[in-house]
Amino acid sequence: MRFIDEDEVRARLTYERAIPVVRAAMVAFSTGQTRQLLRSIIPLAEGRLFGIMPGAMGERGAFGAKLISIFPENFAKGGPSHQGVVVMFDPDTGAVSGLAHAGEVTAIRTAAASAVATDALARPEASRLAILGYGEQAGTHIRAISRVRALSEVTIWGRSPDRAQALAAKMAAETGLAVRASPTAREAVAQADIVCTLTTAMTPILQGAWVAPGTHLNLVGSSYAGPVEVDDDLVVRSRFVADSREGVLAQGAEFLHAKAAGLIGDDHIAAEIGEVLAGLKDGRQSADQITVYKSLGHIVQDLASVQMLLDEE
Repeated sequence: MRFIDEDEVRARLTYERAIPVVRAAMVAFSTGQTRQLLRSIIPLAEGRLFGIMPGAMGERGAFGAKLISIFPENFAKGGPSHQGVVVMFDPDTGAVSGLAHAGEVTAIRTAAASAVATDALARPEASRLAILGYGEQAGTHIRAISRVRALSEVTIWGRSPDRAQALAAKMAAETGLAVRASPTAREAVAQADIVCTLTTAMTPILQGAWVAPGTHLNLVGSSYAGPVEVDDDLVVRSRFVADSREGVLAQGAEFLHAKAAGLIGDDHIAAEIGEVLAGLKDGRQSADQITVYKSLGHIVQDLASVQMLLDEE
């Protein structure tokens, strides 16, 4: 049984490799080639979570599960918020074939999934990125989005101006991009072509009225029914694309909030991203359209990423 630790995941699961792997996995998912159950999330004390995500890459493909804890306060203390393992099984023998560090896999594949969605849904000339939040996913999203669009500017907003400024300085030095902190979320998104919401907010930090026509948004921070990062207006105004239709109908907080208010129905989910990538459904339909990708994260992204690493041994 092979164990792939955090450092090895980071070194080998690069964005250049993760993005096409995640793209293929989402096409396989939306075309019925994979098997999975809706993930289970167990709330713990003080906003902490424990998640269980099982799946299989087809009837005879690799299968496994991700077991992960989410302790958001760890990041402020210098530790990882997501901890756990991805367990892989051999499809021929049923034996455990490998374990991988789930926190690092999650960090990379989540940003890769947003990059896949951005590549499919953002305008080709989109170049100004706004990042709302300064946690672990902020840096990974800047790195990943820069692989699919030529970024001219990145703005970062968070509740702590000092932390937003520190991340901006770090990412500017690392990437060579023009990265700056913004004093408000409204100012951060005012000129943005691409927006990523990556916060732990329980109530909206972004209003639809602030978002310009033609913007693409990746809603990533809320991963279960409850916390909402954006208001109902933004959901209603957007062409809403899910990673998983079933997942969003059960756990997509922003969608469910607008639905509960009577503003939309289930048919407001225009497509799954895999359907767009496979050419089965339209993505962006006009230059002025606001597109939203709701990312809950899906086990096929983890399985495909870890299996690639195991296959290369």
